Amino acid sequence: MSKELFLNFSKSLNLSEKIATSYDLSQLSTYRVGGSAAFFARIPKLNDLRKITEAISKSGIEVLTIGNGSNLLVSDSGFDGLVLQLGDDFEYVSVDDQVVTAGGAVSLPVLARNSVKAGLSGLEWAVGVPGSVGGAVRMNAGGHGASVSDSLLSVKIFNLRTNNQETLSVGELEMQYRSTIVSGDQVVIEASFLLDIGTIEKGEEEISEIVRWRRENQPGGQNAGSVFMNPQGDSAGRLIDVSGLKGYEIGSAKVSEKHANFIQVKPDGSAEDIYKLMKEIHDKVLEKTGISLKTETVMIGFD
Repeated sequence: MSKELFLNFSKSLNLSEKIATSYDLSQLSTYRVGGSAAFFARIPKLNDLRKITEAISKSGIEVLTIGNGSNLLVSDSGFDGLVLQLGDDFEYVSVDDQVVTAGGAVSLPVLARNSVKAGLSGLEWAVGVPGSVGGAVRMNAGGHGASVSDSLLSVKIFNLRTNNQETLSVGELEMQYRSTIVSGDQVVIEASFLLDIGTIEKGEEEISEIVRWRRENQPGGQNAGSVFMNPQGDSAGRLIDVSGLKGYEIGSAKVSEKHANFIQVKPDGSAEDIYKLMKEIHDKVLEKTGISLKTETVMIGFD
């Protein structure tokens, strides 16, 4: 009933042309697998976000907000609700002295390169992370010994249930390793970062080195980056490797032989195979090392 109500409210708010039905979610995930969403909308403007939030709150439909889908696994059965993605008006980057402000839809590599062009330092690591600013803030993404929380100043968050917007400081987000207080009903629409003064030349050198390291040490193909979080004082990749799982396969999914904390999936593979492989990795690492790995991947539609 909520889906029918959502459609009715969307029509009354002149949103119908912005909403797709039975939308193939595999094209929104770097795994390139998964089922369909009942509804999908790419929201270009804040006013459109406010309108669609009204339809969401009145219908009670379930909502999933995604960025670049670089840390996402959607089940083969799909998502029986509305999937939202921020659009054009959320893809800006501005620089004011040492503060870089970016819309939630900006990709992290774009943010990294823009900050370096401005002669600032602190976000070079982000060039190797294919996610969006909004998603990166929500999970406190990181790489190469750094994370979002190291330079984040404040964020603007939009609540999909209350239609309210608020600005939170980095302290209010309670950022920890791969976690914050940002909930599924909240969308990060903007983030500001306080960076150090650097040089363009040194920044470009660091970015080139990160890109080179990524190509040499991480696999290509259909994957969604690190699958498991690193336990304190150790790395998930090492634990998976010593458990003898490099190259281990289940159906269309395979543990990368290049980096054990990556799962690659074949073209036309299945999300279920990836999920089964994740569970197998967890169980075998626990049996071998006594350590229970926690997933970094956001999983939708699984038990």
